[in-house]
Amino acid sequence: MSLNLFNKFFNRFFPVPSFLAVPSFGLDIGDESIKFIELINTKHGIRIGRHGERTIPSGIIESGKIKNPKQMEEILSLLKKEIGIKSARASLLEDQVYLFKIRLEKTGLAHIRESIELSLEEHVPIPASEAIFDYEFISQDAQSLELQVAVIPQNIIESYLSIFQNSQIKIQSFELEAQAIFRAVVRKGDMETYMIVDFGEKRTGIFIVSRGVVMFTSTLDMGGIMLSKMIAQNFKISFEEAEKMKRKYGLERNTPNKELFSVLLNSVSILRDELVKHFLYWHTHKDIEMENNPPIKKIILCGGDSNLIGLVEYLSISMKHPVEMANVWINIVDTEKYIPDINFKQALSFAATLGLALRDFDKQ
Repeated sequence: MSLNLFNKFFNRFFPVPSFLAVPSFGLDIGDESIKFIELINTKHGIRIGRHGERTIPSGIIESGKIKNPKQMEEILSLLKKEIGIKSARASLLEDQVYLFKIRLEKTGLAHIRESIELSLEEHVPIPASEAIFDYEFISQDAQSLELQVAVIPQNIIESYLSIFQNSQIKIQSFELEAQAIFRAVVRKGDMETYMIVDFGEKRTGIFIVSRGVVMFTSTLDMGGIMLSKMIAQNFKISFEEAEKMKRKYGLERNTPNKELFSVLLNSVSILRDELVKHFLYWHTHKDIEMENNPPIKKIILCGGDSNLIGLVEYLSISMKHPVEMANVWINIVDTEKYIPDINFKQALSFAATLGLALRDFDKQ
């Protein structure tokens, strides 16, 4: 695919120059909802503008694929009318994106993009002619370049472009949800290695970032709703009552109903086992140069259901590794001087949205 065509569809690493850029919103599009937020540059620093969330009815988007474009266009058009969104940076779910590392020898290397394109089909199960890709530099030495490559089917990008065009919202860039979350929850310039866990309602994203680059992504079909359903089933109560019980007590051992701890623990242990699996894989497998991967410094939790009482402590103790809640304001505001109009628990579910909107401030 030509560079011009690539830039047309997937303007991630080649953004519009800041003096030409139009202020934008961050739009985090998932299977069940679309979150939006606006960051405003003021003389007092970055401030929160318009923000909120809209439900996406079941079946319109599945695992990142748009199944009903017309209905999605209606949702976006209504959002534009109600909120006044004219342009946006949007997220792409990892389900449709392939990541791999590649090393290119500098000798005889004329065009990086052409060299990557020639090797695409060795790494991803889609023809190069049907793929859109981009890359980030990880490292280089005198002989070679190490790159992280992201690949997505062209028809996926085209489907997203179409719904934005038909709803008359200008799309400034698409970006991996994992990359946007990373920008929000890790301090700018921090090159350490972290595991980020985005624990949502129905899905959990597991990402490993290192040297400023998303190295690994995985999605687990498990979230807070599953926990509530297990409580409802076990205690024969309504889903709403189970939600209240989950949020009130969480993983506290000393609750009026001792059985609640065991019910939740059975579910949360599934998440823990997945984290352990990826944690061990990262630390026991070599990189493309047969060197050890840098150790994960800590595990960072975000997502709407990550604030389950006792979850941080349980994961930290059972994994014997530091675990902490994300600070989604770390690169945006000093919360001792300004308190955003979003409470801490709600803000955890806006990590990707904030990271997308923060992209405009990276260039300043």
